[in-house]
Amino acid sequence: MDEQCDILIIGGGMAGLSAATALAAAGHRIIVLDKGRGPGGRMAARRAEIGGAQVGFDHGAQYFTARDPAFREAVAAWEAAGVAARWPAAGTDAWVGTPGMNACVKAMAEALDVRWGLRAERLERSGAVWRIATGDQSFTAATVLVAVPAEQAAVLLAEPAPELAALAGDVPSAPCWAVMAGFDARLPVAADTYRSDTGPVSWAARNSAKPGRGGVETWVIHASPARSRELIDLPKHEVAEILLADFFAATGAAPAVPQHLDAHRWLYALPQALRGEGARFDAALRIGIAGDYLHSPRVEGAWLSGRALAQAVLQERLASTS
Repeated sequence: MDEQCDILIIGGGMAGLSAATALAAAGHRIIVLDKGRGPGGRMAARRAEIGGAQVGFDHGAQYFTARDPAFREAVAAWEAAGVAARWPAAGTDAWVGTPGMNACVKAMAEALDVRWGLRAERLERSGAVWRIATGDQSFTAATVLVAVPAEQAAVLLAEPAPELAALAGDVPSAPCWAVMAGFDARLPVAADTYRSDTGPVSWAARNSAKPGRGGVETWVIHASPARSRELIDLPKHEVAEILLADFFAATGAAPAVPQHLDAHRWLYALPQALRGEGARFDAALRIGIAGDYLHSPRVEGAWLSGRALAQAVLQERLASTS
């Protein structure tokens, strides 16, 4: 038998959980589905054992800023709860989750009904409700909100909501290879961050220097979009070696042999956002989309997009009952 809820949200990242938080606060029965094993999305953190110690790597988003008043209020609450802290090394308005970037998303998810490890495979309209199939399980809801990367939204919505699919399909995204490296001694790199607009490495950070981390010397290295495209189909162990060499060349540090070296390919890392959209809700079909690609390609943009979609749903419900 299908499990029922008022609103089902596909995607348990920042946008989806922002929408879910606002809608749950308004009294709606919400279920969130996410294909991942746990909280994070592009704010993911990965654990590894180095020299007998467990360490974490923020291999997705490195930090976030808070400029919108509503988002600043949310960040202040995260800070008070001990799941966010300022990180001056990345800028005067830079924040990170503590003890990992996914801490804020995890805190949001703990207050909601999130089903991890479930991929929405098919959406079908059945009378006045939506039916969502996830393999062995299925759900029904009057309203469905899709908060996944644009490319994934375009595929999922191609048949049930072609206009929304076309909107998402118009958004190109750049890939990013991320390398996670751990060492037995501090590298001779003075600054905790490295940025470049021209070289093969666009960003690198001493992950162990972020608030709430510590432990062995760890670095996260992000390839530029151009370098990521060059290496897009190579095995990850080859990519890790290439980008580690790029990092040493860029910083001028003498190469060191890592105790731990891994890589992760983000295919949809940097969307070219459709600024001004915010979110889109089809009141007739009762289906909507949210994500940083509809606002701005930042953590804050994802949060604001999810909030905008929730507001659109609430406003429509208010209008339909007045």
